[in-house]
Formats: sequence, C-alpha cells, structure tokens
Amino acid sequence: MTRSNGQSSRTSPRYSPVHVDSSESEDDTTTNERTPFVKRGRAYQQPDDDEELSMTPGADIWSTFKTRLRYYVPVFRWLPHYSIDSLGHDFIAGLTVACLIIPQSLSYATALARLEPVHGLYSAFVPGVIYAIFGTSRQLSVGPEALVSMLVGTAIAQQQHASGSTDPKTALAIGCFITLFVGLFTFFLGFVRLGFLDSVLSRALLRGFITAVAVVVIIEQSITLFGLKALAEEFGIGEQSSTVEKLVFIVEHFSKIHPLTTIVSFSSIVFLLSFGSIKKRLNKVPVLQFIPEILLCVILYTVLTAIFRWDKDGLAILGATKAARIQLPSIPAAPEGVNVRALFGTSVLISIIGFVESIVITKQYATKHNYSVSPNRELVAMGVANVAGGLFQAIPAFGSLSRSKINDKAGARTQLAGFITALIVLLAIFFLLPYFFYLPKAVLAGIICVAALSLLSEAPHDIKFMWQIQAWSDLGLLLLTFIATISVSVEAGTLIAIALSFLLVIKTSTYPRITIMGRMPGTKGKFRPIKDYPGIAEHIDGVLIIKVEEGLYFANTGQLKDRLHRLEVFGDMSVHPSEEARLNPVSHVIFDVENMPYLDASAAQILLEIVEAYHARHIKVYFVKLRENSRELFINSELLDRAGGEAHLFGRTADAMEYIEHETLALNENERQV
Repeated sequence: MTRSNGQSSRTSPRYSPVHVDSSESEDDTTTNERTPFVKRGRAYQQPDDDEELSMTPGADIWSTFKTRLRYYVPVFRWLPHYSIDSLGHDFIAGLTVACLIIPQSLSYATALARLEPVHGLYSAFVPGVIYAIFGTSRQLSVGPEALVSMLVGTAIAQQQHASGSTDPKTALAIGCFITLFVGLFTFFLGFVRLGFLDSVLSRALLRGFITAVAVVVIIEQSITLFGLKALAEEFGIGEQSSTVEKLVFIVEHFSKIHPLTTIVSFSSIVFLLSFGSIKKRLNKVPVLQFIPEILLCVILYTVLTAIFRWDKDGLAILGATKAARIQLPSIPAAPEGVNVRALFGTSVLISIIGFVESIVITKQYATKHNYSVSPNRELVAMGVANVAGGLFQAIPAFGSLSRSKINDKAGARTQLAGFITALIVLLAIFFLLPYFFYLPKAVLAGIICVAALSLLSEAPHDIKFMWQIQAWSDLGLLLLTFIATISVSVEAGTLIAIALSFLLVIKTSTYPRITIMGRMPGTKGKFRPIKDYPGIAEHIDGVLIIKVEEGLYFANTGQLKDRLHRLEVFGDMSVHPSEEARLNPVSHVIFDVENMPYLDASAAQILLEIVEAYHARHIKVYFVKLRENSRELFINSELLDRAGGEAHLFGRTADAMEYIEHETLALNENERQV
C-alpha cells in the first residue's frame, strides 16, 4: 500500500477482520493458547449431562420430556441403570451414616436449635429422601449441621425474647418458617442459575467465620458441660446473651460446677476424641473405620445412666420425647408477636453458608470419583429438600463433611445410600426414641463440642499458609470476621463475611486489567509488559502501548480513564499519584485489544470519550487486533471514525509502530522543507 504526505510508502499486513497471523514474532506476552477471533469454549469442555439438553431435529415431545426429566430429576437417570452389585455397598454406607446421623440429629435439635429431638430426626429423614431424588452427588450426606442448627437456635431465641413467649409451639413455628424460607431462597438461587456463589465468598473470611462459630459453640455448650444451665437461667444468661457474657459467667461461677455432669461431659469427649484418633492411626483396618463411635458413646452413657440412676444425682437427661406420628405436610400458622418477615434475613444467611459448605463437599467427591455435578441443580435439590422439610417440621438440612467422608469410606456408590440412611432414621423416629430417655444432655453437648473442635482443627493450616505467603490482607479479614462474630453475634459475623466477600469481588471486577507494554532491546517487533520485565522492556518515547487483558463492560470501565492517565504519567500503577511525572508527554496511544473478547455499550461510550479526550490533546489513537464482534460496535458507535478509521486499525503492534515511525519521519521532513 502506498502512502504520501505523511503516509509514507510501506508494505505491511493491514488489519483484517477475518484472520490475524499469530505465528510470527509478536509484540506481547502471548502463549501457545491463542485467542481465536471466533467464539470458543465448547471444544475444550468434557461431555456433560448438559449435552442431553440439545434437541435433535425431529425429536418428539415425549422424548424431549424424558430427556428433561432425567436431567432435572437425576433419580430417573441412575435408578433404571442401577446395578445390583452396588446394593451391598450402598446399604453398608447408608447403615453406617445412619448410626452417626441419629445421635447428631438429636444433639443439634436439642442443644443448638432448642427444639424437640424428633425435629432433628425429621431433618435427617425428609430432606434425605428428597435429595436422593433430586441431588447430583453420590456421596453427599444431607441432614442437620451444627453451624446451621446454631443459627436457627439463635434466631428462635431472639424472636422469643422479643415477643416474650416461651411456648414450645412458637419456637417450632419459627423453626419451620426458617426452614421454608431457606428452601425457597435456595431454590430461587438455583432457578436463576447462581451456582457460582461458592466461588464468590472469600476463603479467609469463611475461615474466620467458621472458626469463630466453633469457639461460640464450645463456649455456649460449656454451660451444659459444667452443669450450670439452671444457674445461668437464674442470672439471665441465655441465647440472647453474647459469647463474651457467657464466658464471663462461666469463669465467675466455675466453683459452682456440677461434678457428676462435668465428669460425664469430659469423659464422653475424651472417648470420642480417643476413638477417632485410634481410627486415624489404624486407618488400614477396614472394620474399625465403620464403627460409629458417636452411637457407641450414646448407648454407653444412656445404659450407665439408666443403671446407676445418675439423673437422681442431678445429671440432666433427655427425658420423655414427643411421640412421633404421621402427619400431612402443612404450613404453620404465624406465631403471635413474631415478625415472620424478619426471619428471612437469617434464612438467607443459612442458605448461603449451607450451600457453600455443601458444594465444596460435592465437588470434592465428584472429582475423586470422576463424575460431573451441577451447582445450579444442587441448589434446586437442596431448596426442594428444605421446603419439604419445613412442611414436615424439620430444621434446615445441608451437606456434612464428616458424614460424607464416612459415606464415601463405607463405599457409597449412588444416591441410594442416602435414601437408605433416611429410611433407617424413619425407623428410629417410630421405634427408637423412647430408648433415649436416659441419654444425658451433657453427652449431647460433648458430641457438639467434638464437631466444633473438628472445625477448629482446620484453622491452623490456613493461618500458617497465609503467614507463609505473607497474605496480610487475608489474615486481617480473617481476624476481623473472627472478632466480630465472637464479640457481637453470629449474625453480625455472617453478614460481615458475606458483605466483605461481595465487596472484594466488586472491587476486583471494577478494576480494569490493562498493562503498559515496552519494546525488548535489539528488536522492533517484540513487546512485553514492563512490569514483568523491569529494566529490560523499554518505554518508547512519545508512544504509550496499552494491552487490554479482559473484556470491557459497564462495571470495569469506570476507573479506566484514571488508570490510563496514571500509566501515561508514571508508567506504573504502583507509583503514588502525588509523585512527579516520570514519562515524557505522549503523542501516540496504541490499544492492543486481542484479549478483549467483548465490549458493551457503556464501555464503548467510555472508550469514545477517552479517544475524544486524546484527540483534544492532539494525541493519535490506534487499535490492534480488534475482534470482529467488537468491530461492529466500534462502527455503530462512531468510535472507529473518531479513532481515525480503518487506517488506524492494525493486525500487529509492530505494524502500528512502523506506521507511527513512518508518519513521524514524513512529518519531520515536511517541517524541514517548510
């Protein structure tokens, strides 16, 4: 192509919307994974259940219905192909988990949620059955969890304190409404495909929150462990009291602990921890791994209490439990004096925390056993499970790491293992509850403390890792969440953890990823990020080369003008704005947009304003490797015309630099002639 009068004669591969030769020595830090100028992604995805959603030409309505049914209700996928060889493994796994979930359900419902123990068993039965039908994970054990149960118990205590009611029916109605709201909100998240939420929450914030909750649970259960429950009620220490107030109460009244209760409590904790330690050390003994130490502990202390009648010596026992009966699902009447709408906030927190914990477990075992899971369908499954649970007077249910680990070790092959667990829980509801009459409440508190200690055991590893890599900001966030949860309340800690996680995501997403490029010494066509090659890649006097590393849209273009100005003046975003300018004034700006896969209207308008601002300062703008899908928007928004038209589009940064150099030489020649 021949140019004159400032457009010197040169030959170069001009911009082509069809193809850009990426095999030549290029001007940026590209890798062998080039971004083609076409829509991509499907070729690199593993075959998934989603493939069945595509309809073949001529598919009739019935076949489409069956395809959708197998996708959205997974039981119709795995049950028709169920192998009888898997039944033995699933039965053993279901029985093993049932031996664990039954005493856990009694503990969580009684000591944490402050409800009758049967409602904990309802939570293990109803959601367990529903999840076996709708769930996609084969190893996940669904039922009541310590953290979730505590949030429910705290909400119940707060509402009862506000209304002045101590009626158990009021507490049950509050618990049922929370479970219903949890189910509806979780289902909504899945319906609108928000399964990516588990990737939004910061690990540091979650670790600080979970660690704090474990400490809160241990301090709260210590009142029961030391037999100070009645004394605490006399001094007005209850669920509405802060963790600090409970700790101060325990310290001040430590001399009044009940000796028998204390002995039973801590001996049960020692039993559980010792048995668990033995199982870890002898992990090569298969039979030992399937022994349910929690069930053994419950049976042992129940029998000892019944024989020696420790209840007459002041040891608090579970006592008579509510008789189980079959009832139709129903929505409870709104309790008098209780603001039902206020329960929705707690339900949202429970839903998010429960789902995040569950989906981590789900992905872990899906990876281990090489099958796919869908976070969105997991949300739907847990939502339906909790809605059904709320109608049957259950507390919220989500996945449990400890039970899922046992379920996997016991050989669970399909969701039938969870269904078998639920059926065994149903038998316990009808036939085993009377046998727990002499079960000491101190043992239930001990079971909860052991679960809390398992949550605490994960914190040192994460803290050590953050310290090792000097992630001070993450450590600060962890401590902030921990202190807020301990000193204020669990709800405050939950809100801070979630709010800060979203703020961090928003901050990151609104920070445009752009890099200033420099030319490598001794070359004309190789350009590298100056921050990656400090002291090697060279600034080009009068030319600013900006590489856009991501798609631009309304959220991340708000700070684009400010970032471009700082790069133009300082050449580095790490330089404080108060410093003196470090670069000479520029006369040409090159935007390398190869890695900008999309552009929305807001971003196009911002870019148009940036180009106009540059032109007002007599700075020329060029674009390199503009994609075809963005080119149409450039034309329609007149951004291409304002930038200089097709003459300012190039296939390589080296070509743009060659054009600028020729133009500069021609301009200097004209000035000399004048």
